[in-house]
Amino acid sequence: MLLQIPGLTPTPDAAAPADSVPTPGEELRLLSDMSLDDIISKVVQTMLSFAASLVIAIFVFYVGKFIIKKIYNITLGILVKRDVDRSLSTFILSLVRMVLYFILIVTVIGILGIETSSFLALFASAGVAIGMALSGTLQNFAGGVLILLLKPYKIGDYIEAQGYAGFVTEIQIFSTIISTTDNKSIIIPNGGLSTGSINNWSREEYRRIEWTVSLSYGDNFQAAREVILKMIDEDDRIVKQYLEDDRRDRLEQEKLEAEANPEPEKKHGRLWRFFHPFRAKTEAKTDVFAETDVFAETDRLKNKVLVPKIDCSPTVFLGSMASSSIDLTIRAWVRTPDYWPVFFHFNERFYTELPTHGFSFPFPQMDVHLSRN
Repeated sequence: MLLQIPGLTPTPDAAAPADSVPTPGEELRLLSDMSLDDIISKVVQTMLSFAASLVIAIFVFYVGKFIIKKIYNITLGILVKRDVDRSLSTFILSLVRMVLYFILIVTVIGILGIETSSFLALFASAGVAIGMALSGTLQNFAGGVLILLLKPYKIGDYIEAQGYAGFVTEIQIFSTIISTTDNKSIIIPNGGLSTGSINNWSREEYRRIEWTVSLSYGDNFQAAREVILKMIDEDDRIVKQYLEDDRRDRLEQEKLEAEANPEPEKKHGRLWRFFHPFRAKTEAKTDVFAETDVFAETDRLKNKVLVPKIDCSPTVFLGSMASSSIDLTIRAWVRTPDYWPVFFHFNERFYTELPTHGFSFPFPQMDVHLSRN
């Protein structure tokens, strides 16, 4: 591409074809025919024109930068007001800023007199080349977009995928970082996560615990069942019958505790004061949701579509009769955060309290009968 300086580079003859471009030799010949004063005046005129374009370009750049900052803050305020997930908010803000700055740079380049069409064509060609070279990275990028939009997991969830298990600490554009229980950071590409199987242990609010307790043959199974059910009934963390009732009771308890110990009023920062026109509307919306019984509405919809409640009462039944023991299977439902504390707590209680009620834990044994001939 031949760079032509306006006013300094002679224009081709009007009679010449429109698509004919003077060669460097012809340009040098035309310049040699001009006097020194004409060349100096043309250079000065060109420099003044370029300086004016440069001043305008700098002004447009800073004005555009100010506008981009305002658009960024407005977008951030909308995301904060709507309580959008932090990972998705970060991605949206980064994308908005990158697109707006790209448009601003192209505009500034056009003001400086550089042909933007060739620049865009060069950028598109470079993008194709980079895309072919980084096909795997782009797959991870697409996977990250799908994860942020579909939300199979979020920050803080305990997931199991790609042979690893841990808490999600970061959801980046190309990868997801999880922290294992022994505090190892595992970086997993998003491409495999978006197309593979993921076990999200934190997605459901309740989980079922199952214990297996082995008792000796001859022990009273019915008595053991009554003792175990009494032990379980004493723990408030275990669901008594229906998940919906337990959820409602916990919500009422949390509401009473919040009324007894009100939190101090939050001090909002500069961003909240900047968006003060939205404040009254946001607080009114929050009050409406606070007064609405969400779980009652959910129960009403379930009854409307005839979805029956599932009985989640604790159960104890004879699971199997092994070679040396009878194996009791015990099942109960708890909230997901209480799963492991309740599991280990009752392991200890079964071991320490069942023997006090006359039950014994058998050892593997074999009876040998000798007969005399």
